[in-house]
Amino acid sequence: MISRRPPIASLRRIILAVVALAAGAGTMAAQQPAPLAYPVTRTVPHVDDYHGTKVPDPFRWLEDDTASAVKAWVGQENAVTFGYLKAIPYRDALLARLKELSNYPRTSSPVRRKGWVWYTKNTGLQNQSVYFIQRGLDGTPDVLIDPNTLTADGTTRVGGFEFDASGKHLAYTLSRAGSDWQEIRVMDPVTRRDLSDAVRWVKISGIAWRGNGFYYSRYPTPADTTKALSGVNENHQVFYHTLGTSQSADQLVFADPANPQRFHTASTTDDERYVVLDISDRGKGLDGNAVWVRDLASRDTTWRKVITGFDKQFSVIVNDGSALLVLTNQGAPNRRVVRIDPRAPAEANWKTIIPEQKEALEGVANAGGHLFASYLKDVTSRIVQYRYDGTKVRDVTLPGVGTAGFSSGERHDTDAFFSFTSFTAPPTTYRFDIAQGTSTVYLATKLPFDPTQFDTRQVFATSKDGTKIPMFIVARKGLALDGHNPTLVYGYGGFNINTAPGFSASRMAWLEQGGVYVSVSMRGGGEYGEAWHKAGMKDKKQNVFDDFVAAAEWMIANKYTSRDRLAMQGGSNGGLLVGAVMAQRPDLFKVALPAVGVMDMLRFQKFTIGWNWIADYGSSDNAADFAYLVKYSPLHNLTDGTAYPATLITTADHDDRVVPAHSFKFAARLQQAHRGPNPVLIRVETSSGHGSSSLTKGLEVTADTYAFTMFNLGMTPQFDRKATAKP
Repeated sequence: MISRRPPIASLRRIILAVVALAAGAGTMAAQQPAPLAYPVTRTVPHVDDYHGTKVPDPFRWLEDDTASAVKAWVGQENAVTFGYLKAIPYRDALLARLKELSNYPRTSSPVRRKGWVWYTKNTGLQNQSVYFIQRGLDGTPDVLIDPNTLTADGTTRVGGFEFDASGKHLAYTLSRAGSDWQEIRVMDPVTRRDLSDAVRWVKISGIAWRGNGFYYSRYPTPADTTKALSGVNENHQVFYHTLGTSQSADQLVFADPANPQRFHTASTTDDERYVVLDISDRGKGLDGNAVWVRDLASRDTTWRKVITGFDKQFSVIVNDGSALLVLTNQGAPNRRVVRIDPRAPAEANWKTIIPEQKEALEGVANAGGHLFASYLKDVTSRIVQYRYDGTKVRDVTLPGVGTAGFSSGERHDTDAFFSFTSFTAPPTTYRFDIAQGTSTVYLATKLPFDPTQFDTRQVFATSKDGTKIPMFIVARKGLALDGHNPTLVYGYGGFNINTAPGFSASRMAWLEQGGVYVSVSMRGGGEYGEAWHKAGMKDKKQNVFDDFVAAAEWMIANKYTSRDRLAMQGGSNGGLLVGAVMAQRPDLFKVALPAVGVMDMLRFQKFTIGWNWIADYGSSDNAADFAYLVKYSPLHNLTDGTAYPATLITTADHDDRVVPAHSFKFAARLQQAHRGPNPVLIRVETSSGHGSSSLTKGLEVTADTYAFTMFNLGMTPQFDRKATAKP
C-alpha cells in the first residue's frame, strides 16, 4: 500500500496500512509444466512526448479497468494463473495449514474514552474482528459492531472510532470491498443503534468532535460514480456535520479550489478548545504541512496561521492550556517536540520540550498528562516517558528487543497501555502504571504453535555506496549455512515508513518448511530519521534498489542461500521495489512477488490519490524528475528477450490507491518481453483493495504466493514438519 508517514496532525488517527502480502519461496526443474500459453494482449499505438523524449505506451487501454475489453483480459489472465496454481499439488494443504496457524483468539489493546472501553476481538478465522464495548476496564463487555454481519462476503471494514465529549455518541467509519472511500455513521453506544446520520465520499479524514457535531474531510461527489475507483481525487474539503441533519446541510469549513491537490484535515484537541487545520501540498512535491488553528474558547472564527510553510512536518500532540505541544522535524531531522503559543507562533518563540536525539523519534503518545516518546535504535523500539514541561521521568522498561508502542489515553488516566511484538513474539498488551513506571501483562496471546523454535538475527549489509543497511534474518534454530536454504527477502523502502520487527502467524507456514525470511530496512524509510528518508527519495531512489540488492548478495555470500533459492517480495511502494530490481537484476532472484505495485512511474500521478506521492517520487511532468524516473520505472525498463524470474503479480479490482492498471500494464509488458521457462503471471482478486478485504481473501492470496514460490524454488513441503504446539 502506498502510504506515507502522516505529516499532518489529523492523520495521526488514520493508519493507511502499507500492505505487503505474505509470501514464500522456491524451483524444481522436474516439476515444471509445459510452457504457458499467455493471453495475447493487443497493443494500440500510442506515444507520449516527455520533454522531447518519445515514450510508447501500447498498453494504455488497460488503464480503463471498467471497460469490457479490460475485464475480458483480466478473466483470461486469471484463467491461466489459477490453472497454474491449481496444478501445484500442495496448494490446498498450504491453505489448510495457514488456516490452522491463524485460528487462535486475538484481542486488541483497549482504548478508553469518556468512561467507555472498546477493543476488537477475533475468535480465529473471522473475516473481520468484532468490536466490543464496556463501561470501564472492569465492566461487562458487549458486542458493539460485528462487521461480519454487514455483508455476506465479510468485506466491509469498520474503523475510525471517536466518542463525543459526553460519551453519548460514537462516530465510526465503514469501507467496502477494500476501497479507501469511507462513510461515517453515528451510533448510540448504549442502545447500539445507528442514528440517521450518514456522511459519504470521505477519504483522508479524521472525525473531530466539537459540541453537537464533528469536522471531517471529503472530496466532491464524483460526476460519474462508476469511475470513483480510478478517477483523480482533487479539491479536498473540510465540513462540519451537525447531528441529526442531512449531509447536504453540512457547513463548509475550509476549501481551497486554487490548490486542488492539497490535503485539508481537521482535528480538535481533547478539551475541544482548539480546532486544528492541517494543510499539505504533496502534489507539488512538498513533504510537510502547514498548521492553522481556531481558538474556540474565545469564539474566534478566524484561522490563526501557526505554521505557513509546507516543507517541514508538524503534528499537534496535545494542548497544554493555551499552548500546543507539537512533534516536528523543523530544525531536527530526527525530530523533536516543541511548545508553540498560537498567539505568538514565530519560531523564535518556540520552546523545545523534547530535544532531538541521535536516534529517530518515531512518534509520541499522550496519556495521563505525560508524553511517551518512541525512538528507534537500529530499527528496534526504545520508549521514554516525559512530563508536559519536558522533564524526563524514566526510560520505559520493555520486555525485549522488538517493536513497542503506547496507545494515547486521556489526561486523568493513571495508567496506560502499550503493545510489544517481534518476529517470533505475538502482540502482547501491557498495562503501565504511569506514577510507578511498572508494567504488567494485561493481555497475552496464546498460539496453537511454538514460535520460539525460530531465531532472529540482525546483521548489516554494505550497499553500493558503502552505507550499512540493517536487515533481520528469521529462521529455524540450528540452520545450516550450506547455501541451499530457500530464502524470501522482503522490503519497502519509502515514504518515511519503518520496516520494523512484527509478528505474522502466516509467516510460520514458510519458516516451518525450512524457509528463511529476511526483512530489509532500506533508505527511503524513517529508521534513521529524515536524512535516511531523503537518501531514498526522488533522484536518490536508486539507493533503495541498491540497498535491497546488497542485502540479497549478502545472504548469498554468507552461505544462507543461492540465486536459485532466492525470492523477493514487496507490496505497494515495495511492489515498485520488486519490479525495479527484477528489471535491473533479472539474474539475482529466482522468484519475484510484486504486490499492488507502482509500476508506471511516468503516469502514477494521473490516478486517484497518486499525486500525493510526488513528494517522495517526483513527477514526470517535471523534466528533471522525468530524467531519473524513466531510468527505473519498472514498466519502461523490461527488455525484450530477457529471462525474468518466476513472477506472480498480485492486485485487486477495488484498489483505489494504487490502481490495478499499474499491474495490468506491467504484466502485459512482462509477458511480451520474457523469454525462458519461468512462469510470469498476474493474479487479480475481486471485491478487494490495496490490502485483502477479508481474512479469507488474505489467506487465499498468501497460500497462492507461498505455493507459487515453493514450487518455483524446488521445495517439497512436508506438512508434518510444523511449528509444534506449546506443552
